[in-house]
Order: sequence, then C-alpha cells, then structure tokens
Amino acid sequence: MLRTVNRVLLALAGLVLIALGGSVLAVGYGVRPPHWWVHQSEHDVLLTAGERTRWREAGWWWPVLIAALAVLLLLALWWLAAGLRRRHLSALPLDVGHGDSAHLRGPALEGVLAAHTERLDGVERARVRLRGRTGAPVAHLHLTLAPDAAPLLVQHHVVTETLRTAKEATGHEDLRAEIWMNGVPHGAERVR
Repeated sequence: MLRTVNRVLLALAGLVLIALGGSVLAVGYGVRPPHWWVHQSEHDVLLTAGERTRWREAGWWWPVLIAALAVLLLLALWWLAAGLRRRHLSALPLDVGHGDSAHLRGPALEGVLAAHTERLDGVERARVRLRGRTGAPVAHLHLTLAPDAAPLLVQHHVVTETLRTAKEATGHEDLRAEIWMNGVPHGAERVR
C-alpha cells in the first residue's frame, strides 16, 4: 500500500513540477501562452510586489504560513523515513563453522519455504516474505487454503515441519513467523 502511495505521490509531484517549470521556461523563450495563464510574457515575474506583501499586516498570516510549512516538512520527513526503511530482508548470515560465515539470500529462503509449505495438505498456494532484522528475522506466510482444509492443522504443520526445518537449516532458532490464511473462493455445491 505504501509503495503505491509513494509512487502516485512522486508521479503527481513530478508532473506538477514539469508542467509548471516547462510552462515558465516556454513563456521565457517567447511561446505565447493561453489567455488564462498566469504569466503572459518573458518579462513577467513569478510574484509581483503586491502579491508578496499582500498579507504582511494580517496577524494570522505568519502563524498559518509557519504551521503549514511545518506540516509539509513533517510529511516530507515521514515520507523519507518510510522510503528508507527496509521492509524486505535481503540476506541472512549463516555460521558455517571455524569462524567463517556465509549469507543466504532472502528470496532463496522465501522460495524454499513457499515450496515446502505448498506441499502440505490443505494448502493451495503460499507466498513468503522475510522481514525484520538479520538478528531477528520474521517470515510472513500468506497461505491460500483449499476449501476442505483445517486451518489449525495447517498451522500446526507449518510450525512443526516448515519452520522447524528452516530453523535447523539456517541455524536461526529465533526465526519467527506470522501466518495469514485465506480460503480459495469457490461456488456453493448443490444438494439434490
């Protein structure tokens, strides 16, 4: 969701900046704009002296301006922090003994976990995402269950088989999991 919002906001901000900057540049090079456009010639300024000093004497102007700019700054900082936060765990360190280490790529482990989970009875599809930190990884399993599946039994098999195998193979006993289950949409059966 956040990725979609981020892309839409970036696209809108880019389009607005390109449109405004391009129109000012075009007017500066002598292109005749439509009659309703703000700037009509290359000698126009962005803000006239009257526009710049119009609200100077109003007591509410500066607090409102500062509050609006502060809100914009906080939103921009939140957006930056959300974009910099790594949501996907790219690799897990493995201890191979003798002080040596190796890294297991996150997508490789995700694929193995998904394949192992899809072989369980009652699981139609499995999507796995590794998140968290390298010291505390969390596997997010999104399972699509068959119509006749028993969710508690599927959960038990995921925990006792899939996750136990992953913990033993990687040496990460702290591997936790969040399991989300959905059913396969199916039509009602007719009773005769």
